[in-house]
Amino acid sequence: MKTIRLVYPQWQGGNVARILPELTEEEADTGYVLGAYLLNFLAPDTKNKTITVPVSEDTNRAEENGILSYRPILKQNDAALQILKNESPDKIVVLGGECSVSVVPFTYLAQKYENDVAMVWIDAHPDITLPQDRTYNGYHAMAVTAIMGKGDEKLVSSLPAKIDSRRILFVGLRDWERQQIKDRQAEYGIKHLSSQEVAEESTKVLDWLKSTGAKHVVIHFDMDVLEPSEIIPAVGVVPDGMKIAEVTRVINDINREFDIVGLTVAEPMPRIAIKLKKMLNQLPLLK
Repeated sequence: MKTIRLVYPQWQGGNVARILPELTEEEADTGYVLGAYLLNFLAPDTKNKTITVPVSEDTNRAEENGILSYRPILKQNDAALQILKNESPDKIVVLGGECSVSVVPFTYLAQKYENDVAMVWIDAHPDITLPQDRTYNGYHAMAVTAIMGKGDEKLVSSLPAKIDSRRILFVGLRDWERQQIKDRQAEYGIKHLSSQEVAEESTKVLDWLKSTGAKHVVIHFDMDVLEPSEIIPAVGVVPDGMKIAEVTRVINDINREFDIVGLTVAEPMPRIAIKLKKMLNQLPLLK
């Protein structure tokens, strides 16, 4: 079984500067890039091939079709998909980048395993916004709907496959942001488990996975699911999140009973590292 590590520093899907007042707009926008490289630096050494998806650093961000930085995202989707076609991996570890870094790898895996895939999306937010909502234009909030094959026609038609809503489970969900998203989740029939429901054991997650009949699992771990009183590694700071030990236990419990073929760690926003980088750039003799 061939596994690759995909470092995917895509930042264009985020639009978070307004909620990060301690950073400049450019620092907030491109913080995901530094976050992706930092995750790869901190991750264990691997014998598996590591490939970095080429990502534009152009901070000129034109909105098109209700999606911010639409054209760079299209181009980077194609680049990621071409890497996967060339490498033909059986399993993929993705280090992002904002949440949309899971879209291409997970739909690639859905095609590879002939849709015999269930998806566990560990996140504070459901990421089921649509471009036509006109409420938020960041593509990272549209990641799950894109994986389902819903959203911008050009973007979703370029994806290898889609995952049915009946095979998607949200874990740690606690911030829907608006009633429209709650209603949409109910319409799609996507189940969710709160942080409290998985705090002590993973039984409900495993039972749901068994009910899907899927043999293969892809897991998305958005770090804003984590409890901010313990750690703030991402943008989100909504209370009553999951502890680090709870997230790692859920993922490892799934791994003991199912074949995890895709694992993403996403949404790192390393505030301290961003500030340190800025400081170092201001010192003499370092360039």
